[in-house]
Amino acid sequence: MRNFSSHFHLQQPGSVIPYTRRGRQNEEQRPRAAVDDQPRCEWDFNLSAVISSASSGCAVGSDAIGVVEFDHSNSFFATGGIARKIRIYNAQKLLLPRENGDGNAAFLDHAAACEYYMCTPAKLSSLKWKPGSGSRFIGSGDYDGVVMEYDLEKRVPVFERDEHGGRRVWSMDYSNWNPTLGGPDRMTAPCNAVCSVEFNPFGGFLVTVGCADRKIYGYDVRRMVDPVFILDGHRKAVTYTRFLDQQKIVSSSTDGCLKMWDAENQHLIRTYKGHVNSRRFVGLSVWRTGGLFSCGSENNHVYVYDMRWGKPIWVGGFEQLAAQPRCEPGFVSGICWRETGGERCTLVAGGSDGVLQVFEGERRSSSCS
Repeated sequence: MRNFSSHFHLQQPGSVIPYTRRGRQNEEQRPRAAVDDQPRCEWDFNLSAVISSASSGCAVGSDAIGVVEFDHSNSFFATGGIARKIRIYNAQKLLLPRENGDGNAAFLDHAAACEYYMCTPAKLSSLKWKPGSGSRFIGSGDYDGVVMEYDLEKRVPVFERDEHGGRRVWSMDYSNWNPTLGGPDRMTAPCNAVCSVEFNPFGGFLVTVGCADRKIYGYDVRRMVDPVFILDGHRKAVTYTRFLDQQKIVSSSTDGCLKMWDAENQHLIRTYKGHVNSRRFVGLSVWRTGGLFSCGSENNHVYVYDMRWGKPIWVGGFEQLAAQPRCEPGFVSGICWRETGGERCTLVAGGSDGVLQVFEGERRSSSCS
């Protein structure tokens, strides 16, 4: 494939981005000063709420949470998964009181904790709130290969598209730049299985695609025939891609690694290791304000990474509820940050047993090593 240029510019959404192929660069080639130091513990995280249902525990899989997604106001979040329900929660009601609290987590039932829910025709793999809709509309991708949009105010579906031949839709997203903008009629899939898609949330025409062929593809949506770049460095399927800022992309893979990339220059910045991920979708979310990102793990723990260090800065175990034994090991299957100010943060994680856990973080006045 022809190399039209050595760079593309995310800051210029009006121009078609040229293709370049780079990215498989050994981190040892970076200057010694950029090598990871031992991470500093600058944050304290505490469990604020645990939300479960009567089916949680031994019935692993019957209510597994596959996706957690905050709305653009960060007031509500939605969950979806195997239970064929979109549940909507008020985030503020699940947080511990800032003052005069005893510090103990609240244990709640899904029926009491969620504001309302909608039943869906199939198991859900992806949810996204529609930009500019005032949190009224939410889109979903499901196991039957159907993309749908729901009016949450009227509690009815308003859009349905089935163009995947019954094959599972792993991921869907809205364009923040222009929701009505589309590519040409003729589009090519980069590989047999697309695991993740994300439009650039900072604007522009770039969309990233994580694939089962171990690569990350960047496309200009106005010309989807050829990728504008390919990032190659993971050893197994790329399950998620997330924009950290205008230039940096974070990816996750079933090779057990997260990677941060310089998308403009197409090179690897850093690899992050510590969590366990060899088979499943365990979620990936970035907190852009604080420079943190988090993922689940197949050892049923939540991992938080700081973009500056390759090792986790915090690991939290999922609480197993008493009197609800598991028939098989559980894992953290969905995760999402609430975009808030720089001194406090909120992280919501969902498990394969249908349990939601809400964590609150607060920046320490001084860090330790």
